[in-house]
Amino acid sequence: MYKPFDFDPNKKYPIIEYVYPGPQTEAVNKAFTKSMDNTDRLAQLGYIVVSVGNRGGNPARSKWYHTFGYGNLRDYGLADKKAAVEQLAARHDFIDASRVGITGHSGGGFMSTAAMLVYPDFFKVAVSKAGNHDNSIYNRWWSEKHHGVKEVVDSKGDTTFTYSIDKNPELAANLKGHLMIMTGDIDNNVHPANTIRLANELMKAGKRFEFVILPGQRHGFGDLTEYAFWKLADHFNKYLIGDFENSDKVDIVEIDRERERNGKKK
Repeated sequence: MYKPFDFDPNKKYPIIEYVYPGPQTEAVNKAFTKSMDNTDRLAQLGYIVVSVGNRGGNPARSKWYHTFGYGNLRDYGLADKKAAVEQLAARHDFIDASRVGITGHSGGGFMSTAAMLVYPDFFKVAVSKAGNHDNSIYNRWWSEKHHGVKEVVDSKGDTTFTYSIDKNPELAANLKGHLMIMTGDIDNNVHPANTIRLANELMKAGKRFEFVILPGQRHGFGDLTEYAFWKLADHFNKYLIGDFENSDKVDIVEIDRERERNGKKK
Protein backbone atom coordinates (compact mmCIF):
# COMPACT_ATOMS: atom_id res chain seq x y z
CA MET A 1 0.00 0.00 0.00
CA TYR A 2 1.29 3.42 -1.01
CA LYS A 3 -0.01 6.63 0.58
CA PRO A 4 0.44 10.34 -0.22
CA PHE A 5 3.40 12.07 1.45
CA ASP A 6 0.94 14.33 3.33
CA PHE A 7 -1.35 11.46 4.26
CA ASP A 8 -4.11 12.40 6.72
CA PRO A 9 -5.93 9.43 8.30
CA ASN A 10 -8.97 11.63 8.86
CA LYS A 11 -9.48 12.19 5.13
CA LYS A 12 -11.15 9.97 2.55
CA TYR A 13 -8.97 8.99 -0.39
CA PRO A 14 -9.83 7.35 -3.71
CA ILE A 15 -8.11 3.99 -4.15
CA ILE A 16 -6.34 2.74 -7.26
CA GLU A 17 -5.28 -0.86 -7.82
CA TYR A 18 -2.14 -1.52 -9.82
CA VAL A 19 -2.55 -4.96 -11.35
CA TYR A 20 -0.44 -7.47 -13.17
CA PRO A 21 -2.25 -10.80 -12.90
CA GLY A 22 0.36 -13.10 -14.34
CA PRO A 23 -0.24 -15.97 -14.57
CA GLN A 24 3.47 -16.54 -15.06
CA THR A 25 4.29 -13.98 -12.36
CA GLU A 26 2.64 -11.32 -10.20
CA ALA A 27 3.03 -7.61 -9.54
CA VAL A 28 3.39 -8.22 -5.81
CA ASN A 29 6.94 -9.03 -4.77
CA LYS A 30 8.52 -9.89 -1.44
CA ALA A 31 10.67 -6.76 -1.63
CA PHE A 32 8.91 -3.45 -1.02
CA THR A 33 10.52 -1.05 -3.47
CA LYS A 34 10.16 2.68 -3.85
CA SER A 35 8.52 2.32 -7.24
CA MET A 36 6.49 -0.32 -9.02
CA ASP A 37 5.31 1.08 -12.34
CA ASN A 38 5.12 4.52 -10.66
CA THR A 39 2.72 3.32 -7.96
CA ASP A 40 4.42 5.38 -5.25
CA ARG A 41 4.48 8.39 -7.56
CA LEU A 42 0.80 8.06 -8.40
CA ALA A 43 -0.07 8.00 -4.69
CA GLN A 44 1.46 11.47 -4.23
CA LEU A 45 -1.32 12.96 -6.33
CA GLY A 46 -3.78 12.08 -3.58
CA TYR A 47 -4.53 8.37 -3.80
CA ILE A 48 -4.19 5.18 -1.87
CA VAL A 49 -2.49 2.85 -4.35
CA VAL A 50 -2.41 -0.88 -3.69
CA SER A 51 -1.22 -4.02 -5.40
CA VAL A 52 -2.48 -7.39 -4.22
CA GLY A 53 -2.10 -10.94 -5.42
CA ASN A 54 -4.89 -13.04 -6.86
CA ARG A 55 -5.64 -16.73 -7.24
CA GLY A 56 -4.28 -17.90 -10.54
CA GLY A 57 -1.12 -15.87 -10.09
CA ASN A 58 2.50 -16.81 -9.50
CA PRO A 59 3.17 -20.56 -9.96
CA ALA A 60 5.82 -20.40 -7.23
CA ARG A 61 3.09 -20.38 -4.55
CA SER A 62 1.44 -23.71 -5.38
CA LYS A 63 -0.05 -25.65 -8.26
CA TRP A 64 -3.59 -25.08 -6.92
CA TYR A 65 -2.99 -21.36 -6.69
CA HIS A 66 -1.52 -21.14 -10.18
CA THR A 67 -4.01 -23.37 -12.00
CA PHE A 68 -7.03 -21.55 -10.55
CA GLY A 69 -7.05 -19.50 -13.73
CA TYR A 70 -6.97 -22.41 -16.19
CA GLY A 71 -9.85 -22.12 -18.64
CA ASN A 72 -10.80 -18.65 -17.39
CA LEU A 73 -7.86 -16.46 -18.30
CA ARG A 74 -9.80 -13.20 -18.52
CA ASP A 75 -11.86 -13.23 -15.34
CA TYR A 76 -9.95 -15.50 -12.94
CA GLY A 77 -8.46 -12.74 -10.76
CA LEU A 78 -11.18 -10.11 -10.85
CA ALA A 79 -13.21 -11.24 -7.84
CA ASP A 80 -10.06 -11.20 -5.69
CA LYS A 81 -9.21 -7.65 -6.81
CA LYS A 82 -12.70 -6.46 -5.93
CA ALA A 83 -12.71 -8.28 -2.57
CA ALA A 84 -9.34 -6.76 -1.65
CA VAL A 85 -10.64 -3.20 -2.03
CA GLU A 86 -13.82 -4.02 -0.12
CA GLN A 87 -11.90 -5.54 2.77
CA LEU A 88 -9.37 -2.72 2.90
CA ALA A 89 -12.15 -0.11 2.90
CA ALA A 90 -13.91 -1.95 5.73
CA ARG A 91 -10.65 -1.95 7.70
CA HIS A 92 -9.49 1.61 6.95
CA ASP A 93 -11.80 4.63 7.17
CA PHE A 94 -9.47 6.66 4.95
CA ILE A 95 -10.33 4.54 1.88
CA ASP A 96 -13.33 5.60 -0.19
CA ALA A 97 -14.73 2.46 -1.83
CA SER A 98 -17.07 4.56 -3.97
CA ARG A 99 -14.08 5.94 -5.91
CA VAL A 100 -12.13 2.95 -7.20
CA GLY A 101 -9.62 3.07 -10.04
CA ILE A 102 -7.55 0.33 -11.64
CA THR A 103 -4.55 0.33 -13.96
CA GLY A 104 -1.96 -1.99 -15.42
CA HIS A 105 0.31 -2.70 -18.36
CA SER A 106 0.26 -5.67 -20.75
CA GLY A 107 -1.52 -8.43 -18.81
CA GLY A 108 -2.46 -5.67 -16.38
CA GLY A 109 -3.92 -3.69 -19.26
CA PHE A 110 -6.01 -6.72 -20.15
CA MET A 111 -7.13 -7.18 -16.54
CA SER A 112 -7.89 -3.53 -15.75
CA THR A 113 -10.24 -3.23 -18.73
CA ALA A 114 -11.83 -6.59 -17.89
CA ALA A 115 -12.47 -5.32 -14.36
CA MET A 116 -14.34 -2.30 -15.75
CA LEU A 117 -16.46 -4.54 -17.95
CA VAL A 118 -17.16 -7.40 -15.52
CA TYR A 119 -17.77 -5.15 -12.46
CA PRO A 120 -18.90 -1.89 -14.13
CA ASP A 121 -20.62 -0.58 -11.00
CA PHE A 122 -17.57 -1.08 -8.78
CA PHE A 123 -14.53 -0.04 -10.82
CA LYS A 124 -15.19 3.55 -11.89
CA VAL A 125 -12.00 4.58 -13.74
CA ALA A 126 -9.27 2.65 -15.55
CA VAL A 127 -6.15 3.30 -17.58
CA SER A 128 -5.19 0.18 -19.52
CA LYS A 129 -1.82 0.14 -21.24
CA ALA A 130 -0.69 -2.26 -23.98
CA GLY A 131 -3.32 -4.84 -23.05
CA ASN A 132 -3.77 -8.22 -24.75
CA HIS A 133 -7.51 -7.61 -24.99
CA ASP A 134 -8.05 -10.26 -27.68
CA ASN A 135 -5.93 -13.33 -26.97
CA SER A 136 -6.89 -14.94 -30.26
CA ILE A 137 -4.16 -12.74 -31.76
CA TYR A 138 -1.68 -12.87 -28.88
CA ASN A 139 1.19 -15.36 -28.48
CA ARG A 140 -0.34 -18.82 -28.63
CA TRP A 141 2.45 -20.44 -26.60
CA TRP A 142 1.55 -18.21 -23.65
CA SER A 143 -2.18 -18.66 -23.82
CA GLU A 144 -2.06 -22.42 -24.43
CA LYS A 145 0.30 -22.87 -21.51
CA HIS A 146 -1.61 -20.83 -18.94
CA HIS A 147 -5.20 -21.09 -20.15
CA GLY A 148 -5.10 -24.78 -20.88
CA VAL A 149 -5.98 -26.75 -24.02
CA LYS A 150 -9.15 -28.83 -24.21
CA GLU A 151 -8.96 -32.28 -25.74
CA VAL A 152 -12.05 -33.08 -27.83
CA VAL A 153 -12.81 -36.63 -28.99
CA ASP A 154 -15.55 -36.95 -31.61
CA SER A 155 -17.88 -39.89 -32.26
CA LYS A 156 -15.32 -41.50 -34.57
CA GLY A 157 -12.67 -41.39 -31.88
CA ASP A 158 -10.68 -38.65 -33.59
CA THR A 159 -8.99 -36.18 -31.24
CA THR A 160 -8.64 -32.44 -31.72
CA PHE A 161 -7.30 -29.77 -29.38
CA THR A 162 -9.02 -26.45 -28.93
CA TYR A 163 -8.78 -23.42 -26.71
CA SER A 164 -10.68 -20.16 -26.57
CA ILE A 165 -10.01 -17.32 -24.16
CA ASP A 166 -12.79 -14.88 -23.31
CA LYS A 167 -12.08 -11.48 -24.88
CA ASN A 168 -12.58 -7.94 -23.61
CA PRO A 169 -14.23 -6.72 -26.85
CA GLU A 170 -17.07 -9.21 -26.20
CA LEU A 171 -18.07 -7.16 -23.12
CA ALA A 172 -17.69 -3.67 -24.61
CA ALA A 173 -21.39 -2.91 -24.16
CA ASN A 174 -20.97 -3.25 -20.36
CA LEU A 175 -18.80 -0.13 -20.00
CA LYS A 176 -20.17 2.44 -17.55
CA GLY A 177 -17.12 4.19 -16.14
CA HIS A 178 -14.25 6.20 -17.59
CA LEU A 179 -11.80 4.08 -19.57
CA MET A 180 -8.55 5.12 -21.21
CA ILE A 181 -6.74 2.59 -23.41
CA MET A 182 -3.17 3.03 -24.67
CA THR A 183 -0.90 1.22 -27.07
CA GLY A 184 2.37 1.81 -28.87
CA ASP A 185 1.82 1.68 -32.62
CA ILE A 186 4.71 -0.77 -33.15
CA ASP A 187 4.27 -2.86 -30.00
CA ASN A 188 6.54 -5.86 -30.49
CA ASN A 189 4.90 -8.00 -27.80
CA VAL A 190 1.16 -7.28 -27.71
CA HIS A 191 0.11 -6.30 -31.22
CA PRO A 192 -1.72 -2.93 -31.38
CA ALA A 193 -4.65 -4.74 -33.00
CA ASN A 194 -5.55 -5.99 -29.50
CA THR A 195 -6.36 -2.43 -28.46
CA ILE A 196 -7.81 -1.47 -31.84
CA ARG A 197 -10.27 -4.38 -31.77
CA LEU A 198 -11.40 -3.29 -28.31
CA ALA A 199 -11.82 0.30 -29.51
CA ASN A 200 -13.84 -0.91 -32.48
CA GLU A 201 -16.34 -2.74 -30.27
CA LEU A 202 -16.56 0.18 -27.82
CA MET A 203 -17.37 2.50 -30.72
CA LYS A 204 -19.98 0.10 -32.09
CA ALA A 205 -21.54 0.02 -28.63
CA GLY A 206 -21.71 3.84 -28.58
CA LYS A 207 -19.35 4.20 -25.63
CA ARG A 208 -17.27 7.26 -24.72
CA PHE A 209 -13.66 6.42 -23.93
CA GLU A 210 -10.13 7.73 -24.40
CA PHE A 211 -7.82 6.09 -26.94
CA VAL A 212 -4.12 7.03 -26.88
CA ILE A 213 -1.67 5.82 -29.53
CA LEU A 214 2.01 6.37 -28.79
CA PRO A 215 3.80 6.79 -32.13
CA GLY A 216 6.97 4.82 -32.74
CA GLN A 217 6.74 3.02 -29.40
CA ARG A 218 7.10 -0.64 -28.64
CA HIS A 219 5.67 -2.53 -25.68
CA GLY A 220 7.38 -0.48 -22.96
CA PHE A 221 6.51 2.96 -24.47
CA GLY A 222 10.19 3.98 -24.59
CA ASP A 223 10.84 7.73 -24.51
CA LEU A 224 7.10 8.43 -24.21
CA THR A 225 6.84 6.64 -20.86
CA GLU A 226 6.76 9.95 -19.01
CA TYR A 227 4.09 11.32 -21.31
CA ALA A 228 2.02 8.17 -20.78
CA PHE A 229 2.29 8.53 -17.00
CA TRP A 230 0.94 12.08 -17.02
CA LYS A 231 -1.89 11.13 -19.37
CA LEU A 232 -2.74 8.41 -16.86
CA ALA A 233 -2.49 10.84 -13.94
CA ASP A 234 -4.69 13.44 -15.64
CA HIS A 235 -7.33 10.80 -16.36
CA PHE A 236 -7.51 9.61 -12.74
CA ASN A 237 -7.36 13.16 -11.37
CA LYS A 238 -10.26 14.23 -13.57
CA TYR A 239 -12.59 11.38 -12.73
CA LEU A 240 -11.59 10.28 -9.20
CA ILE A 241 -10.65 13.61 -7.64
CA GLY A 242 -12.29 16.14 -9.96
CA ASP A 243 -9.10 18.16 -10.35
CA PHE A 244 -9.37 20.33 -13.48
CA GLU A 245 -6.60 22.75 -12.46
CA ASN A 246 -4.56 22.21 -15.62
CA SER A 247 -7.43 21.41 -17.98
CA ASP A 248 -7.06 24.75 -19.78
CA LYS A 249 -3.33 24.26 -20.45
CA VAL A 250 -2.10 22.61 -23.63
CA ASP A 251 1.34 21.74 -22.28
CA ILE A 252 1.70 19.11 -19.58
CA VAL A 253 3.23 21.42 -17.00
CA GLU A 254 4.89 18.66 -14.98
CA ILE A 255 6.90 17.56 -18.02
CA ASP A 256 7.92 21.19 -18.66
CA ARG A 257 9.10 21.52 -15.05
CA GLU A 258 11.15 18.34 -15.34
CA ARG A 259 12.79 19.64 -18.51
CA GLU A 260 13.59 22.94 -16.82
CA ARG A 261 15.18 21.18 -13.85
CA ASN A 262 17.30 19.06 -16.17
CA GLY A 263 18.20 21.95 -18.46
CA LYS A 264 16.53 20.31 -21.45
CA LYS A 265 14.88 22.16 -24.28
CA LYS A 266 11.44 21.30 -25.57
